[in-house]
Amino acid sequence: MRQALTISLPEKINKELNRFIREENTTRSDFVREAISNHLYFKKLQKIRDKFIPHAQNLGIYTDEDVFNLIS
Repeated sequence: MRQALTISLPEKINKELNRFIREENTTRSDFVREAISNHLYFKKLQKIRDKFIPHAQNLGIYTDEDVFNLIS
């Protein structure tokens, strides 16, 4: 089931959006769907990451380089 969503945008963002959808030959709906989907994905990823940071730090893992060194 689809549901409509109405939002208001500041003029500057609206102009940027209009320019982008013209350049990318897409629609507002497609752009917003993709943006929301990406945002939700990264929020879920951040929650998972935040949950495991204390465990990683207990193992001495603080940076991406630490992870790389551990697995290589």
